[in-house]
Formats: sequence, C-alpha cells, structure tokens
Amino acid sequence: MQPCFHLAYHVTDLDEARTFYGDLLGCREGRSTDTWVDFDFFGHQISLHLGEPFETTKTGKVGDHLVPMPHLGLVLNMLDWKALAEKLTAANLDFVIPPTIRFQDQPGEQSTMFFKDPSGNPIEIKGFTQASGVFAA
Repeated sequence: MQPCFHLAYHVTDLDEARTFYGDLLGCREGRSTDTWVDFDFFGHQISLHLGEPFETTKTGKVGDHLVPMPHLGLVLNMLDWKALAEKLTAANLDFVIPPTIRFQDQPGEQSTMFFKDPSGNPIEIKGFTQASGVFAA
C-alpha cells in the first residue's frame, strides 16, 4: 500500500462540498453519513464533516504573496496542474491567487494557484516539472 495522508475538516454544506470536490475537482466520493463525506483527493483521503470551518488569515509570506494559513495543499506534475488550472479557470472559479509561476528560474520553481472551497477552506495546488523541485533549496 502506498502511504497517503488523511485530513478531516469542517464544511458547512455537504451538498455544496459534493459539487465542488466531486464535480469540479473530480474527486471520487467514498463513504458518507448524513454528517460527513469522504473523498479520494488525488490519492489521499479527506473527510469533510459538518461544522464550523477553521479560521484562516493571510499570514503566510511566500515570495511576493501573503497566502491563507492554514491551508490544504497538493502537488501535481505540471501537465496535470495545467489541465486542472484550465478547468478551474473555464469554470470561472474565484481564485485567491490565480494560476501563476513563482520562484521562476530559481530552485523550487513552481506553478501555483490558491482558491477556497464553498465553505471558505483554502486550497493550494502546486505544479512541478520534476519531482526533485518539490524539496529543492
């Protein structure tokens, strides 16, 4: 079995979460009850429970941006990142930070985009051309 992370957090509406994570992001739904739902979040398990989402603030200084903290993140290969960025842009998603490249021509060069789910939970999706770039210093 390949290791994967499990993250559980609050959402305010399970139907909105199903539309966002399932229909828009393309995550396969797993088990659920009337108070929570699991998704296969690109090979990882997220469990969305009804409740008050965690408080976030734009306090994470990364390059020239203040990013929402805390946030859920995902690293994709560049082809998958570009395809998802195009899909979300075509869906007129309201980005916190639109698809962009940061640290260009530096170690760790990456594509990134930030957006929020319907409950306000921030999500960052990064794209790298090579896996070695993820931990480059």
